[in-house]
Amino acid sequence: MDSHEPVVMTTEPRPGVLLITLNRPRVRNAVDQALAGALDSALTRLESDPSLSVGILTGAGGHFCSGMDLKAFPTEGVPLVADRGLGGLTRARVRKPLIAAVEGAAVAGGFELALACDLITASDTAFFALPEVARGLVAAEGGAVRLPGRLPYHVAMEMLLTAAPLPAPDAARYGLVNQLTGEGLAVDAALTLADRVQAHSREAVHITKRIVQDTRGLDDHTAYTVQDPLSAPVFTTGAAAEGAQAFTEKRPPAWSR
Repeated sequence: MDSHEPVVMTTEPRPGVLLITLNRPRVRNAVDQALAGALDSALTRLESDPSLSVGILTGAGGHFCSGMDLKAFPTEGVPLVADRGLGGLTRARVRKPLIAAVEGAAVAGGFELALACDLITASDTAFFALPEVARGLVAAEGGAVRLPGRLPYHVAMEMLLTAAPLPAPDAARYGLVNQLTGEGLAVDAALTLADRVQAHSREAVHITKRIVQDTRGLDDHTAYTVQDPLSAPVFTTGAAAEGAQAFTEKRPPAWSR
């Protein structure tokens, strides 16, 4: 990589979609403080730009991300951004849908970045791993918290306690990966998913994601108490009226953007 190239690249491959590419291919896109800050800036752009509705996170050079840059760790520490976690993502509340498009390695903090996304596409040669225990560390940016809820418990614990990798075809079989693709096609599959998301009301999509975030782990009664103030206003919006009218008239909805 040229020293003047950005460590995170952003493009808009189609209207409404921001493609965020981690760009340190020589180190499998390991996260140092510079990359963490640049990723945080890209996510801020996704959230603040009203023309954008979906983000896709991927890596350059045939790999997603190898996690924290261990060479930089002794001097830089863990590349956290304020209270938003690794790269400004793992502990953040991103309002808009985010898709991880995984090629090659999604390891340690790289896997935790993928776990912080809402959808995952992966090539059939990709793999996931949380090898922190082998480095005297802990998967503290979502690995230990999120993974047991995404995989069968004993599969997740084997990954966490033995550092065993999980090939993408197995991850897809367990439901961790939404779309399994041929090598080099994970971003294409993510763009297709982004189109499917964008076909619907942005407000309804955003509120649905927030409900999931805010009610996870709650009992039903408490969950409805949290959900109802968020969902009730949606039923009186122009989007709701348009959705009902489009259904009646047997045509695609014409959402206002």
